[in-house]
Amino acid sequence: MPRYEYRCRTCGDTFELSRPMAESAAPAACPSGHDDTVKLLSTVAVAGSASAPAPAPCAGGGGGGCCGGGCCG
Repeated sequence: MPRYEYRCRTCGDTFELSRPMAESAAPAACPSGHDDTVKLLSTVAVAGSASAPAPAPCAGGGGGGCCGGGCCG
């Protein structure tokens, strides 16, 4: 289940709630009981060591390659 981050406009606390995507826009009360909250735009961090594959070399002209359609000399 996704986690959504909210901030209380009354006390300034930031908190998270796990709820279904269908309820992501539903009002959320802060842990202190205040109702004036806003959903924050959360960032997603992805870590890993995989690298993107190298582009295929241009062989004899035509499509693709490093320049999006032509060969770079």
